[in-house]
Amino acid sequence: MNSAAPTTHAAPLTLASADEMRERIRRKSKLKGRQPDDTALAEVRALIGAKPEGGHRRDVLIEHLHVLNDAYRALHERHLVALAQEMNLPMAEVYEVATFYHHFEVLQGDAQAPGLTVRVCSGLSCALAGAQDLLARLPGLLGGADVRVVSAPCVGRCEQAPVAVVHQQAVPLATPEAVVLEVNKALSTVEYAQAAPELIAKAVVDYDAYRAAGGYALAAAVVNGEEDAEQVLQALDDSGLRGLGGAGFPAGRKWRIVREQPGPRVMAVNIDEGEPGTFKDRTYLERDPHRFLEGVLIAAQVAGTEAVYLYLRDEYHGCRALLQAELAKLHANPPCHLPTIELRRGAGAYICGEESAMIESIEGKRGEPRMRPPYIAQVGLFGSPTLEHNLETLYWVRDIVEKGAAWFTGFGRHGRKGLRSFSVSGRVKEPGVKLAPAGITVQELIDEYCGGMPEGHTLYAYLPGGASGGILPAHLNQIPLDFDTLQPYGCFIGSAAVVVLSQHDKARDAALNAMRFFADESCGQCTPCRVGTAKAAQLMEAPVWDAATLEDLNTVMADASICGLGQAAPNPVRCVQKYFAHEVV
Repeated sequence: MNSAAPTTHAAPLTLASADEMRERIRRKSKLKGRQPDDTALAEVRALIGAKPEGGHRRDVLIEHLHVLNDAYRALHERHLVALAQEMNLPMAEVYEVATFYHHFEVLQGDAQAPGLTVRVCSGLSCALAGAQDLLARLPGLLGGADVRVVSAPCVGRCEQAPVAVVHQQAVPLATPEAVVLEVNKALSTVEYAQAAPELIAKAVVDYDAYRAAGGYALAAAVVNGEEDAEQVLQALDDSGLRGLGGAGFPAGRKWRIVREQPGPRVMAVNIDEGEPGTFKDRTYLERDPHRFLEGVLIAAQVAGTEAVYLYLRDEYHGCRALLQAELAKLHANPPCHLPTIELRRGAGAYICGEESAMIESIEGKRGEPRMRPPYIAQVGLFGSPTLEHNLETLYWVRDIVEKGAAWFTGFGRHGRKGLRSFSVSGRVKEPGVKLAPAGITVQELIDEYCGGMPEGHTLYAYLPGGASGGILPAHLNQIPLDFDTLQPYGCFIGSAAVVVLSQHDKARDAALNAMRFFADESCGQCTPCRVGTAKAAQLMEAPVWDAATLEDLNTVMADASICGLGQAAPNPVRCVQKYFAHEVV
């Protein structure tokens, strides 16, 4: 027998050592091939500012891309080359981030961006309201102008359907005439890109009004040790408050898990509500931003987080301007010691609503979900234990602690407890955010909160939890809408985005709309989701569905996808096959 040399085993590559290796590669890296020209460097430096001592932070890459994209209405290759040099990053890394997000368009060579881009929302609620006709008519009406018209995924204004977005300005209840008027305004106004947003509610409670009404008193008491952190946690536990972004994890338990981890700890707030049919976070942010921000301060203090990152979806341009202004007021006259607070801007990626993908994006990377474990409460943003919440969950913290858990649990119907904010759109007379008792049925929601169905329409079907929450028929209109009540029917409530369909609609069309959305928004990291959603959408276009093949795809997507996008994508398909089989056979 031949003797063999002793086998040596390298130490396993830890998270820390992997990060160190990547950092060494970055420090050594030099731009390959094309070098930046002086003009491009000057243009980039004029926009992102002088290089700070120690260099630009890696995590602000997407923020710098936004600055360039806003100024030039596209990302020119020459600017990416210059930005890579300024940030000491490989060009490939800058390019792969820039090309990942929908709202960035990378132009090669001397290609020029159109003077203006008009996006027409293709989400289900807008489709029901005639978005396809709007999309078909606009190119002809705008043919003489330097304008590009494109279809866009849900823009989070479902109660205003159909919606078009002219550059960064939303046009609610859009008609061709209204869009043309906005386009003409844009083309005749040099500073249109920086124009003040016009869609923020006039009744917004600003910083001074919020403080005058007793706002931030609780946060100050918690930060100054006058209000016991354990009592705050107990109030959350007793109220039964769960994560209202969709996952439904108990809020108090999440805070406890994070505060038990070794520091430093951070907090990431998810305001990327990209689920088609959802717009409640935007609505609360437009009306009462400081109630949410007070919840942020309380959570940061109780969980012991030193820094807070607010991740806001890019479609909410008006909210971003509002939040920037109100944060400036908060910092100018703080009610107590504040943690570091940074506002980060998404770039058009539904997948970044998934917590770990959002964290990747905040770090300036492609928004691809991480494998778990470890969970982000242990190893999250920048490798630190991370408390992640959506806006609405934090919005209720002040009321629950001040008024007591019994106040919150005093609401509810059909054996359920608490309040839910339902984003209702589709075939109802009065769409919008409806604050209603948890456990209310869709029929009660329509009749009592939405003014009923429009004339000539009767309830045919409804989506209880947005595109991923499944589709139910009208005869199941008495199911309590809450966590854990819809799973026996193949659905879930998620972020409580209720889209109502009438006899003039088809559930199969709604399912196809959802699957096309999932295929477009898949990050592409895992094959089951990347291939499965696209193939399913193709099969669902046939007059008669191939049930066996679709179920094979459904099983693989649900079982093998990395994150919730691929895992939930089969829900609408399976609901159609179960409850609306007559539409697909």
